[in-house]
Amino acid sequence: MSDTFDGFPPEGLAFLAELAINNERSWFEPRKADYRRLVEAPAVALVAALGERLRALQPGIQYDLRTNGSGSLMRLYRDVRFSKDKSPYNPVLRLLFWEGPGKKTAHPGFYIEIKPEGGGAYCGIYQFEPALLEAYRAAVARDRPGKALADVLAALREAGYAIGGEQSKRVPAGFAADHPRAGLLRYRGLWAEHPLDPAQHTRPDLVDALAEHCRVMLPFHRWLVEVEQPLLDG
Repeated sequence: MSDTFDGFPPEGLAFLAELAINNERSWFEPRKADYRRLVEAPAVALVAALGERLRALQPGIQYDLRTNGSGSLMRLYRDVRFSKDKSPYNPVLRLLFWEGPGKKTAHPGFYIEIKPEGGGAYCGIYQFEPALLEAYRAAVARDRPGKALADVLAALREAGYAIGGEQSKRVPAGFAADHPRAGLLRYRGLWAEHPLDPAQHTRPDLVDALAEHCRVMLPFHRWLVEVEQPLLDG
């Protein structure tokens, strides 16, 4: 495996596209070595390169080069136990860089999705853990941190980033239904995202493009980290 990220080979992106069509064990198993060489190896190099760039921006960011699902490279194999879709593989590369101890998906971070047709760069939390959800809502309700978050998200929208996340149908109990940030109070997970240019996937400067997206979204990440810190301090 190369120690540097030189871009994804076109054959690697073609492999992911074919896997999406032939998502079955009988197709993948004879081609597993091709996956390791054309997809997994450059993905690990990307994790290392981007991870160091992110640490330069935010020293607390963590990344992990393991490929078994415990590291930054998310699992290739889908959990199909409770899904109607029994396709065994994820034909999308998913990379996670996080800040906080323990379970990586429980903390604020940056998430990168690489698809042959594009993908996206994300920042935030897919689903708040209960204690963090409570802390998030309390911060949103207070004037200073709540206005700061609204300003950060407005700036991201102005820069072309979309804001998403699962929302409750109503403002949660304990908060006024007409609160000026009622919409933000309803989120149960919150993220910013920007699509990626697929033409860049094969070039080394994909690292630069991803690092720049993360730099733009960094104020949002830092807001979430500040909200979570008292929980970590105990």
